[in-house]
Amino acid sequence: MKGTGLLMKELAGKDIKELIAMRKQARHELFELRMKNSVRALKETHKIGDLRVKIARINTVLHSKVNA
Repeated sequence: MKGTGLLMKELAGKDIKELIAMRKQARHELFELRMKNSVRALKETHKIGDLRVKIARINTVLHSKVNA
């Protein structure tokens, strides 16, 4: 994913509650994509990896805010 700096700046500007809500929603999306992939209904399998990276970025910002 190119252009991730903007995403990190956007995430850094959010408060902890927003980040937790975003992470919950992203995890739900990831679950749905995995279920679709398991029955071979998912055509764009790269979305799984992209979403995992997004969750990791959210976790990074969230942990930096909690530990600060």
